[in-house]
Amino acid sequence: MMKRILMTALMAIAASGLYAQNFYENASVSGSLQYDGQYYMADEAMGITEESLSKRLGMNAFGELNYTVGNFRTGMRFEMYTPPLNGFDEKSEGLGIPFFYANYTNKFIDVTIGDFYEQFGSGLTLRSYQEWNLGYDNAIRGAKVVISPFRGVKIKALTGYQRWFWDQQVDMTKYDNRGLVSGVDGDLFLNDIFNMNGKTQITLGGSFVTKHEANLNKTVLFNDTLYKVNLPENVATWSGRMNITHGGFGLYGEYAYKINNPSAFNEYSYRPGQALYVTASYSQKGFGITLAAKRIDNMSFKSKMTTTDNALDISFIPPLSKQHHYSLPSLYPYASQPNGEMSLKGNVIYTIPRNTALGGKYGLSIEADFTIVYDTKKVNINNDLPIPTYESPFFEIGDNNLYRDLNIIVTKKFNRNWKGIFTYINLLYDKDRVEGHTIGEYGVVDANIGIADVSWRINSKNSLRFEGQALFVGKNDDGIKQDDGNWATLTLEYIFDKHWFFTIMDEWNYGNPNENNRLHYYYASVGYVYNATRVALSFGRQREGLLCVGGVCRYVPAASGISLSVSSTF
Repeated sequence: MMKRILMTALMAIAASGLYAQNFYENASVSGSLQYDGQYYMADEAMGITEESLSKRLGMNAFGELNYTVGNFRTGMRFEMYTPPLNGFDEKSEGLGIPFFYANYTNKFIDVTIGDFYEQFGSGLTLRSYQEWNLGYDNAIRGAKVVISPFRGVKIKALTGYQRWFWDQQVDMTKYDNRGLVSGVDGDLFLNDIFNMNGKTQITLGGSFVTKHEANLNKTVLFNDTLYKVNLPENVATWSGRMNITHGGFGLYGEYAYKINNPSAFNEYSYRPGQALYVTASYSQKGFGITLAAKRIDNMSFKSKMTTTDNALDISFIPPLSKQHHYSLPSLYPYASQPNGEMSLKGNVIYTIPRNTALGGKYGLSIEADFTIVYDTKKVNINNDLPIPTYESPFFEIGDNNLYRDLNIIVTKKFNRNWKGIFTYINLLYDKDRVEGHTIGEYGVVDANIGIADVSWRINSKNSLRFEGQALFVGKNDDGIKQDDGNWATLTLEYIFDKHWFFTIMDEWNYGNPNENNRLHYYYASVGYVYNATRVALSFGRQREGLLCVGGVCRYVPAASGISLSVSSTF
């Protein structure tokens, strides 16, 4: 049905475009291509045998094409997972066109039919987005309208069904199917409404999102008695937000409330959900400071209440922790905890001016970043009921420190050709609670990490970069190194003639308590970059663990083999 609607819209767009102007004049075509393939090989040291290999080849690829003429825009994306790379959900296997759209925009209205992405505020009520590296895509298929009826007023309205891999058919009369997502969002730009001039800018906003899912009945066994649980067909969430800026000062706050939303993710609790997200910042030349706080309680919101996997999220919880791009800190990435977390963050950046004793000729940048996360205080009530119920005082911190991350980063340009980035990280990571393991299975990891990243600009076309990392963990109560013990990483990257690059890397788990697991995870890559096209061929080992982007994670299994990556935009 949706494809027929889209084709009709495309024909209407083409007809109106031809009426107003020549359809081919002033038109533009853009797009992008991405291919990621890997050939998997046995590696007995890693425990990968010929018999255990589930596949020899994995391939993820997409091609996106967009056509624009005047106020009209249309496009589609072809995807292929044949089969998907290891670590991606096997439900993603297949090929086809899962994303297509038609859009019309002018000063008053913006209309989209088909598939689209959208975010309300910080995402606490709704965020639809795509993250290729995670295999995550919760695009909404339906209709979206954005209007600006008056000066300083912007209103969004949308409705549709979220993407769930290749399952495009939705039958609301059937059990265990994803629900219809609808929402309205608005922003009031007070300075524009009241013609206020000055440095102070004030914006107020709010949103309302609802999910309609087919009536489901669940049975629960409790004290040898089978209970029937009636689940709501409609679940709603709303939020209010404010953003104030004055010169270098900024303040943003958003509060969201979700009515009772029993689901598999919260053990079918009927407790409402709440979220508070606040950030304050100040910046001037050479100095910047940011403070942030967040409280989350029972805020998982999915369009399919029976799912617990990494899919069909309607809302998004913004992370406060620093997003690391170095490999060893990424061993312990923090994933947002929708069922309950309280966190604080502070970040300060100061640049010592040039031509001073400490700053030298080019200045010196110092950044300090600190994040701490606890769970929420929960007091169980009505223990004689089959569905768990609890109270959670809003301002009380829980007993468990889930995550702590202290970063000290010093950036120094020594001369025109040499630059260094030096980082110290102290982190605490409750692996059991953050990753959902049985308490006591892995325990808490307390680690210290040092990183030196030095670049040498040899000439205008060639450069060399050296990166050294070291991670040291503490000991558990039995005197044994925590988790996988100590690590060391060395990386050497050479860029030749601006286009070619060569990279070699070795991650060595030299301090693993199990001597058989003290492995070298070597890696070598050669690539070529020309304009917007990048090709890279790699060989090596991939350690198992979590890959996280923006507080959302997926598990990556251990692997060994050859990989090819090609990307291009036009």
